[in-house]
Amino acid sequence: MIDVTTYLVFAIALYVVGIYCLATKRNMLRLILGIEMLINAANINFITFSYYAMPNFVDPMGSSFAIISIGLAGALSAVAIAIIVVAYREYGTLDVDELRRLKG
Repeated sequence: MIDVTTYLVFAIALYVVGIYCLATKRNMLRLILGIEMLINAANINFITFSYYAMPNFVDPMGSSFAIISIGLAGALSAVAIAIIVVAYREYGTLDVDELRRLKG
């Protein structure tokens, strides 16, 4: 059986990569991927804590939260990709800084 620290270290690593992606990348697609990494790290934490909270009992609430979060993340991704496609067709770029300059 894998220890809880293994799952938490993996979730923290995924969270750090997602934060790094949000902080350094300026491409809209990469920003969406960073947000998805953060959501997946939260889902791993939900499931891990629901499994290890009480011995010999798995709380279904953590899995329920994770399933709802996965559905909401899918909807978020669909809307974000639709916005990205429209922005690319309209302006010809996905760079956030350049799109911000066109705001005027």
